Amino acid sequence: MNLGERLKNLRLEKGISQKDLADHFNIARSTLSQYESNQRTPSDEIKVKLSEYFNVSLDYLLGKTNVRNYTEDSNITIALHSDTDYDELPKEAKEEINNFIEYIKQKYREKR
Repeated sequence: MNLGERLKNLRLEKGISQKDLADHFNIARSTLSQYESNQRTPSDEIKVKLSEYFNVSLDYLLGKTNVRNYTEDSNITIALHSDTDYDELPKEAKEEINNFIEYIKQKYREKR
């Protein structure tokens, strides 16, 4: 999923119109529409503001991960026993494992 799709999905999840979101960021509705259709890329400043507004990480907003937000107190627990064959797990379980791996990478990348 790319930035435009993520942005549109986040906006729709919150039940916000393009006009209302554009007004909040003091940009034209047509500009927001172009962001959502990937015809235009928001500035880094707008990307940061969007991620803060929707309470998601920049990586999530940019489509680099499916983990919405990395927080110190995230209550993520995962157990993969050696007798479990990864290839036999359902797609959702594999996605969860991969998301957790991305979470750990991000968490320790920030501490360097």
